[in-house]
Amino acid sequence: MTPPPPTGRRPVSSTAAAVGAKIRLRRQQRGMSAAEMARRAGLSKATLSQLESGNGNPTIDTLDAIAIALRIPIADLLARDADTGPVFRAGTDAEPGEVSRELLRRISSGNSLEIWRLRIPPETELAGVPHATGTIEHLLIATGYVTAGPVEAPQDLGPGDMLAFAGDAPHFYRTGAEEVDITVVFASPIST
Repeated sequence: MTPPPPTGRRPVSSTAAAVGAKIRLRRQQRGMSAAEMARRAGLSKATLSQLESGNGNPTIDTLDAIAIALRIPIADLLARDADTGPVFRAGTDAEPGEVSRELLRRISSGNSLEIWRLRIPPETELAGVPHATGTIEHLLIATGYVTAGPVEAPQDLGPGDMLAFAGDAPHFYRTGAEEVDITVVFASPIST
């Protein structure tokens, strides 16, 4: 039998820790102090501190107030979509004559999205310029083959492959013997 936690202290749940981390991340991405965040949400600084450390048990009303203060949907605080590194999805084949739908990546609200088409000639290496803090870059390869992604962990990609990685860190694209056609989606946190 597990002994009870020390008096006055509840064990930190993984959900409370994840929500707290999301609140802190979104607040910091917006350059907002804890005091300002607490004021906008109508909370005490101590309550906000408890929530951000994962030691709180917020009500739906409290989460709603925080989401409004951050100008994001409440679902963004509950989604466990923290990027732990590059996300690679290999291209798949569709059955002939059948419609095929695949969710490649969900991008939460609170982001500004840009969609670009990038065409790179053969035998070319292109350094990616780091984007704003918190930007996630998504590559979907239409045609050709490319080595791309973070400098420390590049990925070989071909038609249909998808790669998502932190776009605020050094990254690059390198083609081989043929041109590559890439759809690029930038998801950058909206700052207030």
